[in-house]
Amino acid sequence: MTGMPRAQTGGVLAVLVTITNKTGGEASYAVQIDFKNADGKVVETRYVGAERLQPGKKEQSIAFSHQPPEPKLTPFLAKAQRY
Repeated sequence: MTGMPRAQTGGVLAVLVTITNKTGGEASYAVQIDFKNADGKVVETRYVGAERLQPGKKEQSIAFSHQPPEPKLTPFLAKAQRY
């Protein structure tokens, strides 16, 4: 998970999530990104994923926050599930 410059995202907070299939077979993934405030409270949750990813392959998705620029939020990888 990598933060993206606001200049590239229209001024909104966004993170680039890279999903890699390290298994020997096709798999799908769901990833939960929580955006927390300075107190550590989750104020927003976004989901990204990859479907039918082949073994050894990577896919990238962007999780965008829909909150205003202030107060500052920090993205955290909350959960990832292979299915």
